[in-house]
Amino acid sequence: MSTHNAQYYIDREDRFGAHNYHPLPVVLERGEGVFVWDVEGNKYFDFLAAYSAVNQGHCHPRIVRALTDQAQKLALTSRAFYNNVLGEWEEYMTGLFGYDKMLPMNSGAEADETALKLTRKWAYKVKGIPRNQAKIVVCNGNFHGRTITIVSMSSDPDAYNDYGPYTPGFVNIPYNNPEVLEKALRDPDVAGFLVEPIQAEAGVYVPEDGYLRKAAELCKKYNVLFIADEVQTGLARTGKMLACDHENVRPDILILGKAISGGMFPVSCVLADDEIMLTIKPGEHGSTYGGNPIAGQVAIAALNVIRDENLAENATRMGEIFRSEMRAVQSGMIEIVRGKGLLNAIAIKPTGGKTAWDVCLAMKENGILAKPTHQHIIRFTPPLVITEEQMREALDRIKKTIADFGF
Repeated sequence: MSTHNAQYYIDREDRFGAHNYHPLPVVLERGEGVFVWDVEGNKYFDFLAAYSAVNQGHCHPRIVRALTDQAQKLALTSRAFYNNVLGEWEEYMTGLFGYDKMLPMNSGAEADETALKLTRKWAYKVKGIPRNQAKIVVCNGNFHGRTITIVSMSSDPDAYNDYGPYTPGFVNIPYNNPEVLEKALRDPDVAGFLVEPIQAEAGVYVPEDGYLRKAAELCKKYNVLFIADEVQTGLARTGKMLACDHENVRPDILILGKAISGGMFPVSCVLADDEIMLTIKPGEHGSTYGGNPIAGQVAIAALNVIRDENLAENATRMGEIFRSEMRAVQSGMIEIVRGKGLLNAIAIKPTGGKTAWDVCLAMKENGILAKPTHQHIIRFTPPLVITEEQMREALDRIKKTIADFGF
């Protein structure tokens, strides 16, 4: 246990770090499975899992071993040379997800940027859209990252205010609306449709059954690439390896990140077939760290854990328990409970001056860590290794917190 209290670390970050986050006032120093411990020795259920990066649980021993073993042999070569791990990882990923090629990056935002660049290359090289005229359709409420180009397509003022001028070429439409999507896709200059299968950051908005399938069919009809951002929804979080699998949809471009490393290392990638992927030639895109040997070994281990431990199936079962139990809670504060698998959210009605932030602070005191999104929504995304016994104990603590507000 640390020799300093929590406030010491909070004050140090506040003094020397940028103020671009508003964390809960808890300072963590250790994690194992679904639990984390703070510097004062308090134990918590982690119901955020680093925004779904820690699907496999904190410090999973197989993933730790993959990282430490490789780190002692070779960490980074850049892509100036070949290394003996990248090809193995590429073969693993293309075989697992059924694509011709993989392009490795580090962060989810980098992977989204890669998908955007691939879409534009394909637009000019394959579809024949006049140069600099390609458009990409996106959805209101989207969250794909924080780069200038990505915030240019955002509908959230907190994301885009004072970052202009913005990157052109994006068309915003409502989410979960196939009719409006079809109107947008009729434009011959549209090259791609970028969508989250479930809008996580927006508050876990789950589209109607059939939306993704209809969207993919429309994209095929109008010769537009269907691009799925599965950085948060993918890798067993929703009860399938990919959220698109619920509707048997195969994206033209698949974007993965976060849990691809089990939270152990920054890893992301894009998968696509040759017609799309090979439009980018040597020297036209890349990353110094993308495809490094540690990333490759960690990603293989992390995905094997998901498969070997049946985490998708567990996410389905535990998610059903969570939603069923929370929907049965009688409280004026809870407006709606929604989600799929272990990607869930509760909309909190501000009551008696208390908001979602106040509920999260109170849950922290009861040993549950979660975080609000958009002021009135609390996202609940525990590691997928959570057991039924652990889930029911956590639910008791969450329900006690809500009841203590007395509404």
